[in-house]
Amino acid sequence: MATTDRGPHIFPAGLDRLQSRYLNPLVRPLAPYLPGFALLEHRGRKSGADYTTPVNVVPARGVFVVVLGHGVTDWARNILAAGTGNARTTFRKVHLTNPRIVDPAAPDPSLPLAARVAGRKLRLFIADIA
Repeated sequence: MATTDRGPHIFPAGLDRLQSRYLNPLVRPLAPYLPGFALLEHRGRKSGADYTTPVNVVPARGVFVVVLGHGVTDWARNILAAGTGNARTTFRKVHLTNPRIVDPAAPDPSLPLAARVAGRKLRLFIADIA
């Protein structure tokens, strides 16, 4: 596991570029309909452009949880800066509020087991579902 300014992550930087350029465009149309995936809708904090980013979601009641395997990425920074965002999950759209990054040193016992296990080594992006 590597650590950089984006925090702990398990995926190399080359995979980040490959994923954003080639894999995300393939997954983007399917993400709202696949279990375990969501399509995040957010606005760029510098450009002001609208973006949609597919992510893997850990199912949890009342909160939106994403394990940050790539570290703190642009989509996470954009939602943190805006304080809000939207997500399309399996056939529904949810509004995200109170976004935050949880460090591995601060586990939350109310999170599902999968999130707690991943959260031992990686940061978690958590937002409340309004």
